[in-house]
Formats: sequence, C-alpha cells, structure tokens
Amino acid sequence: MSIELQTAQRLSRTARMERTTSESSVVVEINLDGTGRSDISSSVPFYDHMLTALAKHSLIDVTVKATGDTHIDVHHTVEDIAITFGEVLKQALGTKAGIRRFGEATIPLDEALANAVVDVSGRPYLVHSGEPAGQEYHLIGGHFTGSLTRHVFEAITLHAGICLHMTVLAGRDPHHIVEAQFKAFARALRAAVEPDPRIGDAIPSTKGAL
Repeated sequence: MSIELQTAQRLSRTARMERTTSESSVVVEINLDGTGRSDISSSVPFYDHMLTALAKHSLIDVTVKATGDTHIDVHHTVEDIAITFGEVLKQALGTKAGIRRFGEATIPLDEALANAVVDVSGRPYLVHSGEPAGQEYHLIGGHFTGSLTRHVFEAITLHAGICLHMTVLAGRDPHHIVEAQFKAFARALRAAVEPDPRIGDAIPSTKGAL
C-alpha cells in the first residue's frame, strides 16, 4: 500500500459498501470519527433501534438503507446488514495504525447487564455467553428473534476481523438483554478504534501488522 493511500485512510476513516443478493439489497456507510449520527432504515424496526444505539454510543456515524425478503423472514436482511457493516468497518480501519486496539465496556439497562471486550486483532473470533435460557426464542418487536443477536455479532466479527467476547451478566426482559449487548459492544468498539496519541502512527502489535 502506498504512503499516500495510508495517509488518506488515516485522515478519512470512512467506508461505503453496497451488497445486493436475491434476498436483500443493502447499503452501509460509516465514519469512524463521527459524532454518533445515524440514518437507519433496515426494514426491521427493532433492528433499526439497535443500530441507532450502536451508532450513538460508539460515536460512529452510520447510514444503513436496506430492503429484503422480510415477508419470508427478517433473517436474511439482518444478516446481510451485519455482514456489510463488518466489511465497511474493516475497510474504514485501513492499516489500523495508531488505534488503541482494545476496548471494554460493561453496560446496564435496568435489570440487564452486559460486558463486551473487543480486540481489533485481524483475527475474527466470537465468544457469546450468558443469555438466559429461552432468550433465543423470544420474538422482539414482532420481527426480531432473540437468536439473531448472536448471529449479528458473528457476522460482524467475521467480516471485520475482530475478536469479541460478549457476556450477559444479568437480565430478564428480552428487549433489555439485547439492547444492553448492543450498547456494550458500541462502547467497547468506540474505545478500540479511537486513535491513541501516545503511539502516533505505529501499529499496536508486536507483529507490526494487524
């Protein structure tokens, strides 16, 4: 990669991608150095709510415009948005020079409590645990099945090349359990992708690459 391209990526950590399949049409755009602004239309109302929270608490500007075969199931559209979000996150991070790399957050939402730890490692890995028995079967907002929460994080980690440990520490209300996870991920991601002024343009790895 040229020095000019590396410099441009550091100055403008943005990315945009369109993904079209026979099941969905998705456009995702992000700015890692934003203010948490969001323009979300996923065609899945509860997912809109979660993606808006993700943008707000990560301070990443996020635009999502998506349609799909939600008359069959929202699964395809939810998954394709998560895949595309992971891809644009990876693209916007560029060489990952100068970032903090690690982030951690424990976030409550009334009775629910979730902990997220992020490593922008270049190695995709998800550990997801602690949801109460039966959470995966709840239909939240009339469309979003509880099992999709883990699936969203799987798709993001795989396509962004990050490691995420997500642990639900407490919770009773299915809505709160999901929202606490999205907010915890947002705050951990915010910390991980932030520039670290102490390391300048260095890659935060003993390997010299992430």
